Amino acid sequence: MNPLVELAGAGYAYEDGPEVLSGVDFGIAEGRALVLLGRNGSGKTTLMRLLSGGLRPGSGTLRLDGAVVTHDRAGLTRLRRAVQLVVQDPDDQLFAASVEQDVSFGPMNMGLEPGEVRDRVDSALAALDITALRDRPTHLLSYGQRKRAAIAGAVAMAPRVLILDEPTAGLDPDGQERLLDVLAGLRTAGTTVVMATHDVDLAVRWADEAAVLTPTGVRVGPAGELLSDPALLASAGLRQAWSPAVTALLRAHGLLAPDVPGPRTPEALAALR
Repeated sequence: MNPLVELAGAGYAYEDGPEVLSGVDFGIAEGRALVLLGRNGSGKTTLMRLLSGGLRPGSGTLRLDGAVVTHDRAGLTRLRRAVQLVVQDPDDQLFAASVEQDVSFGPMNMGLEPGEVRDRVDSALAALDITALRDRPTHLLSYGQRKRAAIAGAVAMAPRVLILDEPTAGLDPDGQERLLDVLAGLRTAGTTVVMATHDVDLAVRWADEAAVLTPTGVRVGPAGELLSDPALLASAGLRQAWSPAVTALLRAHGLLAPDVPGPRTPEALAALR
């Protein structure tokens, strides 16, 4: 499958610092649920900002639908209509007085007609289950509500790719599950979702595909396969997920046939009894 957005031979170094990424070939295929994992400082945030146009590659190229993205106004406008990044801390993204004003900012700056802006805002608020909060001042929202409002602002841009930096961080278990339900709905509606996380269990349960950043580069492949590799996870400073570990233990004791998929959730494990 041809990548929708991709980096080819990309490298980046911050001013007066060493290269954070070097020679990276990495693409996002349409319709996937992709997870980014790696230790702090591995380059996950830099990679996401390169893909979304927030940073310009120091070497190599960024392509959208196979065409090189130029980092002028026209090129970045084209990219940001297709790719949206939601940063980890919603307070770094929310700035308007009310939820509705914040969510409408992007579509209004696209030059859309007022009716189209209103429709996009309504749809985004509904998708994130925060319609009742549309008139609420953003500074009076709970942390979980601010997270969803920040995502709604990106969703209102109708991106083909939505990139989320640690979207479940700071949320309680119920808040995490509600957010995952929202992401499932966005995928069903046709949005490709990319999530950066340190939670390997969540990654195994949620993702189709994984990209693991290690000191030697980026490894990309099926999530179940990559996240079952103890050596790869150790090189990335990650612990092994319980699902692959339990699956290996069950098979070693003859309790799970080789052709039967392993449990990915506690509920699936309980159903094996």
